[in-house]
Amino acid sequence: MSKRSFFVRLVPCRCLRGEEEVVTSLDYSHCSLETVPKEIFSFEKTLQELYLDANQIEELPKQLFNCQLLNLLSMPDNDVTVLPAAIANLVNLRELDVSKNSIQEFPENIKNCKVLTVVEASVNPISKLPEGFTQLISLTQLYVNDAFLEFLPASFGSTNLTKLYFYHESYDFKTYRSMQKLTQLERLDLGSNEFTEVMLGMLKQLVYLDVSKNNLEMVDEKLSGCENLQDLLLSNNALTQLPDSIGSFKKLTTLKVDENQLMYLPDTIGGLTSIDELDCSFNEIEALPASIGQCVNIRTFAADHNFLSQLPPELGSWKSATVLFLHSNKLESLPEEMGDMQKLKVINLSNNKLKNLP
Repeated sequence: MSKRSFFVRLVPCRCLRGEEEVVTSLDYSHCSLETVPKEIFSFEKTLQELYLDANQIEELPKQLFNCQLLNLLSMPDNDVTVLPAAIANLVNLRELDVSKNSIQEFPENIKNCKVLTVVEASVNPISKLPEGFTQLISLTQLYVNDAFLEFLPASFGSTNLTKLYFYHESYDFKTYRSMQKLTQLERLDLGSNEFTEVMLGMLKQLVYLDVSKNNLEMVDEKLSGCENLQDLLLSNNALTQLPDSIGSFKKLTTLKVDENQLMYLPDTIGGLTSIDELDCSFNEIEALPASIGQCVNIRTFAADHNFLSQLPPELGSWKSATVLFLHSNKLESLPEEMGDMQKLKVINLSNNKLKNLP
């Protein structure tokens, strides 16, 4: 999902002028600017959107924050080091993109931006967020991927965040505890961190959870409390088994457990009646449970690079399956029932021990 989609440029030209020469949007992206153009300040009473993307701007002048009608400020990929306290003057600001800069901290008084809903601050050397962030009651989306955050404010759980992207960070226990309080979260990305456990079952609204590329050795049984979960990404961890509760995710459409140390899939896997994509490749699985045939809505299944010597005949129930990756196993034969997969378009059986096909 593209974070930039929240900052879609509505104005293809440099500026829009109405019949009365009222300028509401200015776009100075990719102009090789080193400073913010002074002509902007001529429109401080009407300007609502300002794009300064991909320049070499190092400093934001005080006059910029006199544009009190500004509701979108986009300035990713610059050289800004300081976000001035004067940003508190932008009381109508709703979307702020300062990603790919050199900002080390947010001012405490950012709390005055009461209607701020989206903050994109990825790829900045930010070590912490101020307590003022907890008072941004309208904030629903926060992106801090590839920053240096070590913890979140203790009262962070009081926010109404629905999307939190925390990819590739270092964290401590306080950070984890803070995230547990974000009960309105719908999307949570914790990929490429150092988590050894995830206990997030209290996040009832969660529909997307990415904890791939961590150090997980187990999945908490209580994760089943995330009853609305649709996408669960557990790739590239140290999992040796999945909890029996995995089958309780009735809305789950995507499950990725590839590149772990799984030796089997639990019988309860058949409870994933909505599953569309299941990837368990690059594990140590020797056999698939017969119950997997109950996943009748599956379309893409990957179990390559395992130790499978046979497949259950119940796979013939997968009438919607279009893609099967079963290469690099020890398969000696295929069940006759696989011939019922009328929608199958791609099947990879290379590097097995097959002598004939059904």
